[in-house]
Amino acid sequence: MIYSNLPVFKLAYDLNIELFLVVKKFEREYKYTLGEDMKKLSLRLIINIYKANRDTRTKEAFILEARANLEEIRLLIRITKDLRVLSLKKFVALQEKIEPISKQLSSWYNFEVKNNARI
Repeated sequence: MIYSNLPVFKLAYDLNIELFLVVKKFEREYKYTLGEDMKKLSLRLIINIYKANRDTRTKEAFILEARANLEEIRLLIRITKDLRVLSLKKFVALQEKIEPISKQLSSWYNFEVKNNARI
């Protein structure tokens, strides 16, 4: 399957674009600290999803790394909300984008672990 057709990739890509647009509006103090970290993590997230889809031997490791990237993004978004860099409305919107990605990565990981246990 082509990675760009994966539903989880599409959702993660949309989150990536949304984060880049949100960070663009941050004050300078946060744009180059929290914002840069969020952008880098969101890029790592989609790269790890791509690698998990491509590499059949180490899928679980890339999926776990993608899940870790997503949790770090979630944490940074929470910090920006607590610092009042993000509005509550934008915070909720981003969390709603993160949740289906998290569920799909968890399901994918469980599927891969289950299939590799049979081999």
